[in-house]
Amino acid sequence: MIKNTKIFISLVAIAMTWLSSMSVAQERVSIGAVEMPAAQNSAAFKEVQKRLGRWEGMMRQSISDRDIPVSYELKLTSGGNTIVETLVEDGIEMLTTYTDKGGELVVTHYCSLGTEPIFKVAEMSDGTLTIRLDEKANNFHTGHDSYVTEMKWAFDANDPNLLVNTAKVLIEGEVVENYSKLTRVN
Repeated sequence: MIKNTKIFISLVAIAMTWLSSMSVAQERVSIGAVEMPAAQNSAAFKEVQKRLGRWEGMMRQSISDRDIPVSYELKLTSGGNTIVETLVEDGIEMLTTYTDKGGELVVTHYCSLGTEPIFKVAEMSDGTLTIRLDEKANNFHTGHDSYVTEMKWAFDANDPNLLVNTAKVLIEGEVVENYSKLTRVN
């Protein structure tokens, strides 16, 4: 009897720990009478969630060696399953989506270059995320297509409202690097 009681108490403790660790993103959402499945977000998706909100700053464009204004706005949508990012560089609007497929973050960037590169996580740590072109998901030709090949975001270690973004872009066969410093404005 005592052995069964100890097992029961252990199981209750495990269940309580598991329930207390569930995040808000895992809560179920309903549309009308239809209950949507709970969002199951990867660690990389959760890293992107830290950037929700509006960011503004300047981007140093290496190809032109000039600074241009940039802004990012990230919103959680689709019942917590997708993050939509609206990016404006020098007045030109672009869109990026972040979603999980098979437990892995998939990023699709709808670029003003006319391409839609798909990325996967290359490196991640607390406050830093690097994504690189997913060679299997894309069919670009280096000599003919222009597209983003890599993006990296890093929070300032002392201020979570400061963010650095670097990007590598292949333009007509030449790698161009862009560097942005952004401040969260809401």
